[in-house]
Amino acid sequence: MKKLMYPFLLVLISAVLAACGADDESKSADKKEEAKTAETDQQDQQKQMEEMQKKMDKQKLDEEKTVAIVNDQEILGREYNSVLTSSQMMYQQMGQDPTTKDAADKIKEQTLDSLVGQTLLLQEADKKGYKASDEEVKKQLEETKGQFKDDKEFETAMKQAGLNPDSLEKEIANNIKYTKYINGEIKPGEVTDAEIQKFYDEYASQGGAKGQEPPKLEEVKPQIKQQLEQQKQQDMLVKHVEELKKSAKIDIKV
Repeated sequence: MKKLMYPFLLVLISAVLAACGADDESKSADKKEEAKTAETDQQDQQKQMEEMQKKMDKQKLDEEKTVAIVNDQEILGREYNSVLTSSQMMYQQMGQDPTTKDAADKIKEQTLDSLVGQTLLLQEADKKGYKASDEEVKKQLEETKGQFKDDKEFETAMKQAGLNPDSLEKEIANNIKYTKYINGEIKPGEVTDAEIQKFYDEYASQGGAKGQEPPKLEEVKPQIKQQLEQQKQQDMLVKHVEELKKSAKIDIKV
């Protein structure tokens, strides 16, 4: 089953923070390692990263290009590139090459599907009057910036994601509206004790197969319930978007 991407902002934060963490570990290792061989390896790794970035950049589209029209609302290349970048970063975190033909085709499809789905959901949010106040946007912006060690790192992350302060604030506002709409309109079904027990039994059997002692059910029951609720909400969201698509006018241009 297809799964909608989370709002772009959330993807950006998780991807960039992981990348920054990896950079910090790399810098720490560099300080400890003074051997010439290590320096050569670092140079080779840097060169490979630069080559990979060039390949990924080739997948981007012109910022002003119309990539899709959803109910008369244009989706431009800059929006496509932002989601594309986050998808590429996620592939890299999973140890996969986002520039192979198969991966590039999948990323393109996922990016377009995500953009169309989020556009439809935001259109519905607007119809139902969901809004993001200036105070809410400012608060989330400060929380986002707070996850970076300084302004320079934050600005670098924005640049890597193809964002500027104005477009980031727009993403934050959309994220707030999106979240309000989902929480207000997409109610997850009740999670039963039988479902929790089934999930726990599968989890426990996997741990047992690895020789690990699983925690008691009561210890993890709240987390299991939350995860199952989120999964049900996600499944309902996918179905909701598919229903919206049936009555929507969608024109993919790329």
